[in-house]
Amino acid sequence: MAIEDRIDAQAARTAPLEEIPALLSSGSADALLALIDNPALDETHVSLLLERKDLSGALLEEISKRKTWRANYRVRLGLAAHPHTPRLIAMRLLRELHLMDLVRISLLITSSMELRRLADEGVLVQLPQLPLGQKLMLARRGSTRIAAGLVAYGPEQVARLALDNSFLTESQLLKTLAKEALPVRIVDVVARHEKWSKLINVRVALLRHPNVPPDRVPALVHRLPRREMEDLHGLTRLPEYVRVCLRKELGDRLKR
Repeated sequence: MAIEDRIDAQAARTAPLEEIPALLSSGSADALLALIDNPALDETHVSLLLERKDLSGALLEEISKRKTWRANYRVRLGLAAHPHTPRLIAMRLLRELHLMDLVRISLLITSSMELRRLADEGVLVQLPQLPLGQKLMLARRGSTRIAAGLVAYGPEQVARLALDNSFLTESQLLKTLAKEALPVRIVDVVARHEKWSKLINVRVALLRHPNVPPDRVPALVHRLPRREMEDLHGLTRLPEYVRVCLRKELGDRLKR
């Protein structure tokens, strides 16, 4: 460590309260590491410090070791959401966060894929117990996996809203439609959706589903590419009313 850095670190360690805000915003890495030993530093200062995205993993780990600071919810949230917090520390902290903070972390592009997945799972396990109002809010603002989970678990008004969620992807919806236990009313909501019911892969997944409503089958089969129709018709596990509709559509096309 250079002499100047040692001086900065010592100054940070003993800086009076009025000098701490300036150190929080512009202090060097060594000065910040020394600053956390300053007895004047409190949870409010640490929360402000955690807004800096250039903090090192070593500094974040040291902050996480201070029980007094970690007892503060805002500090725990700042640590969990910081892109440089060591993986195991962030994963432990996720278990202590409120629902909407888990949602926020699941949408942070600066968070690792693993952390976002764990945040999603923390929300998904709570879905069955959540009141309708929270489900509706999550349907609008939740991540891809959360939106897909709300489509699967409903109720219908929640599923409709989740299908309009801009984060919902075709691949995630297809995973939901692969669940044979999906209720008829939810399959029907997807089959009637203006956007999703037009996509070929979604239509095929709906037609393969054992709970596809019979009255929606003709619309799903209409203008389906011949290859997809033939592949569907060849499946052994297919609702008979779907097979009949496919056979009729294929026959009508041969007559044209």
